[in-house]
Amino acid sequence: MSQAFVRESDGEWLHDVAPSLSALIIYLTRENNGIRVYEKSASYSDKHKRETHLMSNGFTYAKDDNGKWYIAE
Repeated sequence: MSQAFVRESDGEWLHDVAPSLSALIIYLTRENNGIRVYEKSASYSDKHKRETHLMSNGFTYAKDDNGKWYIAE
């Protein structure tokens, strides 16, 4: 994972974000220099066998079996 997904101020990683969609949005918005990131769509992924969330930053996110966020596609 690139350092682009690390908060410079306190080193928070994507997988450290709380497992709620609102927490993901707050984290991604903060990482996007305050420009709001929002969910464009949500769907079930057969490839990942879980719900995925396409966000306005162009990435798709999902939670692993432990509730940790990761970039799915």
